[in-house]
Amino acid sequence: MPRLGVNIDHVATLRQARGGTDPDPLAAAVLVELAGADGIVVHLREDRRHIQDRDLQLLRELIRTKLDLEMAADETMAKIALTIKPDMVTLVPEKRQELTTEGGLDVAGHRDRIQQIVAMLHEASIPVSLFIEPDLAQVKASHRVSADFVELHTGRYANARRSKEADAEVEAITQSAKLSYKLGMGVNAGHGLDYRNVMRLTHIPEIVEYNIGHSIIARAVLVGLDQAVREMKALLS
Repeated sequence: MPRLGVNIDHVATLRQARGGTDPDPLAAAVLVELAGADGIVVHLREDRRHIQDRDLQLLRELIRTKLDLEMAADETMAKIALTIKPDMVTLVPEKRQELTTEGGLDVAGHRDRIQQIVAMLHEASIPVSLFIEPDLAQVKASHRVSADFVELHTGRYANARRSKEADAEVEAITQSAKLSYKLGMGVNAGHGLDYRNVMRLTHIPEIVEYNIGHSIIARAVLVGLDQAVREMKALLS
């Protein structure tokens, strides 16, 4: 059965909106794990718009499943990861003005810099995943820089308005997942996935983990975090 990683950034976004202490991402992480999630995902952004350094330190002590730290591919962030020692680092592109991560990392275009960060993390025995478009050239580039995993960006599939468009994206995700697996990399998927569109991707056996945040936290506002996580786990099974 595929694993579910739950991104709790939006719990922190809600907290930061009022500048107080509630809701607490740490409490959310505990509830998410108790509900059966296989891991917690957080993105420590350069501008610290939601998750804070203190959150990350405390989450590292608290989490019993897996802590996946999303971060920009730069040395400053890599040094934080070397201190925290998450169970995995996922390198993502990052722009200050974006609302959420837009598109995948251009591994082929920034090979040297990414290879350097991957090597730094590998020296500390931290597995590295690269958040990429479902594109065969990016899959091959990820393999060349020694990534352990790729996380296929599912945003274009999630936002597809026409069935033909969705079909094309599913095919791209399928082929990228097959090639990644063939090259010895684990395959994760995420971005824009919700309770309606995730089902179709569960037919791609190479995808071992889905990282989902916004739709679960949004549903949790209505039905509670425990139920929201359990419903998503049930869909993946």
